Amino acid sequence: MTTGTATNAATPHEPSGPAEPHFILSRPHGTVTARGVTHAITDPAHAVARLRAGAPIVGALPFDVREPAALTVPGRLDVTTTPLPVPSRPAVPTVTVRRHVPSPAEHTRRVADTVTRLRETSLRKVVLARALELDAAEPLDHRAILDRLVAADPSGNGYSVDLGPAGDDHRGVRLVGSSPEVLIRRQGTTVTCHPLAGSAPRDPDPDRDAALGRALAASTKDLTEHAYVIESLTQSLAPLCTDIVVPDGPVLTTTPQLWHLGTPLRATLRDPAVTALELALAVHPTPAVCGTPTDEAMRTILELEGSRGFYAGAVGWSDASGDGEWMVTLRGAQIAADGLHVVAHAGGGIVAASDPETELDETTTKFGTIMAALGVTA
Repeated sequence: MTTGTATNAATPHEPSGPAEPHFILSRPHGTVTARGVTHAITDPAHAVARLRAGAPIVGALPFDVREPAALTVPGRLDVTTTPLPVPSRPAVPTVTVRRHVPSPAEHTRRVADTVTRLRETSLRKVVLARALELDAAEPLDHRAILDRLVAADPSGNGYSVDLGPAGDDHRGVRLVGSSPEVLIRRQGTTVTCHPLAGSAPRDPDPDRDAALGRALAASTKDLTEHAYVIESLTQSLAPLCTDIVVPDGPVLTTTPQLWHLGTPLRATLRDPAVTALELALAVHPTPAVCGTPTDEAMRTILELEGSRGFYAGAVGWSDASGDGEWMVTLRGAQIAADGLHVVAHAGGGIVAASDPETELDETTTKFGTIMAALGVTA
């Protein structure tokens, strides 16, 4: 499917080169690429208005939607039915870790303090994250990183988004990663999502690996954390959807680094005019990346971490008919305009039963996806 240039946008943007996609999303069921930025949009509400008027939208939403988004009306939107073809696993320059933000010791202290807060207040879950700042010996090519991510993921998941539309501070910055988590997908009046919450590391030994999966499936702590996500999602979808089908319990899903608890949800739109972007905005941020209650968890995150930017936001697309898919922005990094500086994030859900050292280890494991693509050990 190819969508032509929209004519009803209002914020002009310097067009990108016709050959270089400014947006790529690879999924098991297809790849979406966008070329030729017709208009840049920082306010998701304006993007929804353009969608309703028949223009496609691609890009990224920040974790805190009060911050500028990086959305565009593309001149050309192409959708295939296969993951991104990767002919080879390209080499990348040497990348080294410059700084942990915060330090591992500070992260464990934050987790311990948050556990105390959870036990003493109405807060039930908070997702706390930390960052790695990295340096490359030579400029990194975002497409080479994307190709390595897609090649390493059995499902072919990967994304690369130009964040320039968010403003001058993001000009030339790329968001690249391989997210396993579907925030929302719309096909006609059918709505699906597949939240992940609760995780455990994989093990090279098949028997130990299977045991880790079984332990996760029986973990009261992780099942409780997962239940908060499902409760919130169903409440958020209820005003927009009917016939919400929720399985009796989560199922185990895997990435090369992690076991996850996941629950596939399905529903039917009440109003067929509601677009995939509107659905994404209705459910984001879920307790899988923020916490619950949402407002209190958000305040806690901003107090401890400051702005997350586009980490734990959403990356995706909606075509002119409103169909589309938005993924939670995980397992990735921002590559600076000069290609020499990278910032990666990883987080974990903290509940009253969380152990600080275990939570630190979980973030280290989650860094593994992007670190492997960069050729560096976290």
